[in-house]
Amino acid sequence: MITRRMVLRSGAATLAGASVSPLLAAEHDPSDHLAPVLPRPTAAQLAWQDCEVGVIFHFDLPVAAGDTTGNNAVRRTFDPDLYQPRQLDTDQWLEAAKACGARYAAFTATHFNGFMQWQSDLYPYGLKQTSWRHGRGDVVADFVASCRRAGIKPGIYLSVHRNVYHEVWGHYVDWGKGRGTPAQERFNRIAEGQMAELCSRYGPLVQIWFDAGTKTPAEGGPDMVPIFEKYQPDSVFYHSSQRADHRWIGNEQGYAGDPCWATMPGGPRSHNAQAWKKVLGTGDPDGPVWSPGMVDVPLRGVRPVHSWFWAPGQDHAAHPTETLVEMYHQSVGRNCNFIIGAVVTPEGFVPQSDIARLAEFGRDIRRLFGTPVARIAGEGRRIELPLPRPCRIECVSLMEEIAHGEQIRRFALRGLAPSGEWVKLGEGQSVGHKRLVKITPREVTKVRLEIEEARALPRIRELAVHTGSEKGESAVSANG
Repeated sequence: MITRRMVLRSGAATLAGASVSPLLAAEHDPSDHLAPVLPRPTAAQLAWQDCEVGVIFHFDLPVAAGDTTGNNAVRRTFDPDLYQPRQLDTDQWLEAAKACGARYAAFTATHFNGFMQWQSDLYPYGLKQTSWRHGRGDVVADFVASCRRAGIKPGIYLSVHRNVYHEVWGHYVDWGKGRGTPAQERFNRIAEGQMAELCSRYGPLVQIWFDAGTKTPAEGGPDMVPIFEKYQPDSVFYHSSQRADHRWIGNEQGYAGDPCWATMPGGPRSHNAQAWKKVLGTGDPDGPVWSPGMVDVPLRGVRPVHSWFWAPGQDHAAHPTETLVEMYHQSVGRNCNFIIGAVVTPEGFVPQSDIARLAEFGRDIRRLFGTPVARIAGEGRRIELPLPRPCRIECVSLMEEIAHGEQIRRFALRGLAPSGEWVKLGEGQSVGHKRLVKITPREVTKVRLEIEEARALPRIRELAVHTGSEKGESAVSANG
């Protein structure tokens, strides 16, 4: 027998600073308390998922030296003194991130060339070896400080699967052939030193990002996880076969699968592991590992350009604003984070045309989703949200309280038409952190969420209705 409790939490109206009236219904199934314990995120994963949108800034010595080999894949070293970005301004970079609504950002502290953009004595190929800023520059420190001033969480990208200075390509020295050699062991200690320096010197970070991952000691690689856990216990590790606090979604085109779950299979935690590779885009609804999706795309990605690094003559190649908005729907709106790659010029700044495009994207996202016409939080298998007036709605946003795991397996949305008829608005499977459901525009007076299948008591962090305009109305909460 389904019981129904109707409770209004008056304090919830402060969510949008508006008063609301009517009671809201939330239905419970008495079997909910028998549900299994589900995989759950750590506090660091929760914080990372709440960021939703990020920007990663790509810069390296080859760009400063004038080499624009595609995506910085040149296999030669350069005179460090060619690093002379005389207009480098990390505050300007973070203006770009803030303009697009990013809540976190990452910087390529060292990329494929192996050049270290912080103060280090691990080997003589870094900022200490250039006359720029008299050899005392630390771009990682500048970047982190700019993030903190902008209110954006900083992350650091570290490449150990490629390091041209040490002839590492495909994770191992001797251009991939030196696994198990003394030279590999020397490089492993250097990589661990880099990890320790970057994790210990710059305060709390939102994540450490290993491009293409890092090999584990059992695989002939450095021992990175203990260093990370010592210095950054509240951060996100991405990634190795030991630990992948989030996963790559399997493409760089700006979309996740539908449905897309935050859980993945057990076993090796790598996008190259067979069990993971086949479900990168969708996740595994029954998987025991919490590893939500990360959708990454370079801003300059209009075909045939697909550039993470600056190259001349590519200002035209930034994705159109409407494309970025659609990518947001297919990433953040499918239970993933969306991270956009921004280029930095040889002089050290983000091109103004790219900042303008990021700002256009940010304005559109704020216009579409910044202030819902109404919203509600609650528990149960059926939740109704009355609108303050009949509204022509275009999108419904769903969020679960994922601290308890992903409970919802299938849902439907219905709207109460002015005629008094309940009409189907949409349906889906996974919800997770956030699910955006586009609606064929129509006028309704209420929206109802019906949980058709769940593995545990559905806990709804937010059910929100959007009209596509900037005007919002009210916020309400129900708890059955």
